[in-house]
Amino acid sequence: MQVPEFAPQPSQVLYVAVADHVAARIAAGDLKPGVRLPPERDLAVEYGTSYVTMRRATSVLRERGLIVTVHGRGTFVAEHPQEEPAEGA
Repeated sequence: MQVPEFAPQPSQVLYVAVADHVAARIAAGDLKPGVRLPPERDLAVEYGTSYVTMRRATSVLRERGLIVTVHGRGTFVAEHPQEEPAEGA
């Protein structure tokens, strides 16, 4: 599955759009379980966002169970990433 280029909608909250795009990359297999993510500052540059926006996006991804952060080692794609079901599902 090919993930489209990052192009957030004007009506979409930016950190949620970033989190959704990274989640899509994980679901598509572009980011495999156990792979270490680049530092948040590097991801912010890659996505053209501020560090604070990227930090909020990674927080959302952690809440969804898609990534884990190991103090002193970095942030990794969860071994068994599971997206929370949408409300009402």
